[in-house]
Amino acid sequence: MTETPPTDAAAPEPAHVVQVFDAGDIYVTHGVNRGDGLAELDELCAGDVYELDPDARPLTLALAPPREGPAARQQVIAAGSEVGRPGDPVMLAAQLTLMAPDGDTVSILLLRHRAAGRAGSARLYALPLSPLAPRTDYALVRAEEAPDDARLADVVCLSFLRGTRITLASGAMVPIETLSPGDRVLTRDHGAQPVRWIGRATLRARGPFAPVVIPAGVMGNAGDLCVGPHHRLFLYLRDRPAGLATAEVLVQARHLVDGDRIVQREGAFADWFSLVFDRHEIVYAEGIPAESLMVNEATVARLPDALAEAVRREFPGLSQHQHFGTEAGRAHIAALRAPKA
Repeated sequence: MTETPPTDAAAPEPAHVVQVFDAGDIYVTHGVNRGDGLAELDELCAGDVYELDPDARPLTLALAPPREGPAARQQVIAAGSEVGRPGDPVMLAAQLTLMAPDGDTVSILLLRHRAAGRAGSARLYALPLSPLAPRTDYALVRAEEAPDDARLADVVCLSFLRGTRITLASGAMVPIETLSPGDRVLTRDHGAQPVRWIGRATLRARGPFAPVVIPAGVMGNAGDLCVGPHHRLFLYLRDRPAGLATAEVLVQARHLVDGDRIVQREGAFADWFSLVFDRHEIVYAEGIPAESLMVNEATVARLPDALAEAVRREFPGLSQHQHFGTEAGRAHIAALRAPKA
């Protein structure tokens, strides 16, 4: 994993902060384990329906920078964490996939915390990779062991894959990895805007971190567009589905996957790039309007630790807001694809 800007080599590496729930806060309302919260892998039952306790409060989990080598899966708690004590080990226990009533899926990483120096008393926590709504049923459709080399630092807002061409103010399209802070990029609503910061990370392209691939021409794009599954594209919907406030929408790339023209492709390692401007902007990636990285605590908290710290230094207010468009989900996209009577 690499990042910009560089940090002082003498300074301690920053903690990686995420928001988690106690495993008991997500409990079974219908099914074999009714009344029980999320548990170890061998105790879970596919088909059980879970709900987030409406009174549940997310907890701050601060993690020390990950170690390399055989211990990479295990991280330890850093100072400032509401979970455990500094030095306590935390490991990825499982990766869960749940389905909402509208067919949308949510990935949850199950984390195991064990107090340092104590052989027993492990406690589980849930880290949702997408928001969970209270009073909503989520059916467990898959529960599997976390990959051997998975690390919590891989929980990241992925943006554009290396090679993605971004449109400059001049109209030229250049690979994102050739951009530098200060370069002027064409935006949909504010014309030419200088890039303020560029984030870079190299991550294993598996599961919820595998890129969504939109082949050239499928959406009028000049070349293949590869983006993170949670990165949002800007669409104008002539036939606006019921429930959307505007015809201009932001859609997470994962909602566009149809298994035919648009797919999610796993691989080895992927080089990711994020662009930050003074405001949340819509830029053109391979000709498709797509968002820049929105700088606020909710999104920055999901970046790898060094990336998040660099963004916080560059943008101390973390006050950007969604610039334009309504958030559209999988159900809205499915309504557009449904044959007309």
